[in-house]
Amino acid sequence: MRTFVALDLEDSIRERIARFLEGVSGFAPEVRWVRPESLHVTLKFIGEKPIEVVEDIKRALGGVKSGPMEIAFRGYGFFPTAKSARVFWIGIQAGPELASLATAVDNALSGLGIAKEDRAFSPHLTLARGGGGSGAPSRQAGDRRNRNFHKLQERLAAAPGPEFGTMNAREFFLYQSQLGRGGPRYTKIARFGLG
Repeated sequence: MRTFVALDLEDSIRERIARFLEGVSGFAPEVRWVRPESLHVTLKFIGEKPIEVVEDIKRALGGVKSGPMEIAFRGYGFFPTAKSARVFWIGIQAGPELASLATAVDNALSGLGIAKEDRAFSPHLTLARGGGGSGAPSRQAGDRRNRNFHKLQERLAAAPGPEFGTMNAREFFLYQSQLGRGGPRYTKIARFGLG
């Protein structure tokens, strides 16, 4: 079973992002846009694990302690750079609690032999992927200048920075990811309260 740990979005924020996507997706028709219902704030990608390990993961995540937190969604950017963009994303602003939660999740799962993250937590919402290669924020072998997002970048530069709202996160989830022809489908398989 392919799994990851993430925060869900409040419906009002998801709706604002969906309207934004309707307005901008035509400026980059050749990239793969994320469906609004699939948006989430990833805390930890786990990957493929047998069902018995998934049960261990649920138990480990049940021991993660953190309080509720305020998270704002605003602005945008491109990974790794605007000129060789592979990923278009929305920015996330939160206090240190969000990074602490990601670290607590990472630490809880490392006890099960799941590798710890080797880069700093960089919260964002991926809206589109283009240019091939990885979705990682850092430069990768094979990155090259591309124009997949050029018209979108011109359009965004002429508008004020987007604001999508602020939410109070009170829970996080273990998700199952099922890859399919229409893109991945995410299903919540366990809920964990914050606070």
